[in-house]
Amino acid sequence: MAPKIYTKTGDDGRTALFGGDRVSKDDLRVAAYGDVDELNASLGVVRAVEMMPRIDEVLAPIQRDLFAIGALLATPHPEEHRKQLEKARLTDRRIAQLEQAIDDGEDELQPLKAFIMPGGTPKAASLHVARTVCRRAERAVVRLRQEADVPAIVIVYLNRLSDLLFVLARVANRRAGASEVTW
Repeated sequence: MAPKIYTKTGDDGRTALFGGDRVSKDDLRVAAYGDVDELNASLGVVRAVEMMPRIDEVLAPIQRDLFAIGALLATPHPEEHRKQLEKARLTDRRIAQLEQAIDDGEDELQPLKAFIMPGGTPKAASLHVARTVCRRAERAVVRLRQEADVPAIVIVYLNRLSDLLFVLARVANRRAGASEVTW
């Protein structure tokens, strides 16, 4: 018989972190990795809506990065962070790759002269939603970092990622021929 998905161990409102520590499900650490998990799911929706291969190719490794970031955030012991960072391949080089993807996207776009209303095509609108989820995840990680050891590169990554998602939303609209609505 296959193991069941439900364990009943969380029925008391507590959950286990990597390493076995049990904490409340509303713990800052759980909230942070939960928001990162939601961001990852949002990117899954983005990739399922209106396939755009070049955009989706940028997002696939980001989803893997987010799994690794979630694992890192679920690890309360600082001595384990180095292993998680290596597994995640979260380095300055990875940040540079995100920046290059932003630059590549901006090369396709007209410079911004006004605020852009979120929306447009379903692909672009879902990218805007993912961007706002990313900002929430970033805020949760910043909050956690005030009380626990969290490598600074996680915040840098999420900050760069939200910029990339904004640019990709604009690119998705441009490639689909949808005009941007300004505010």
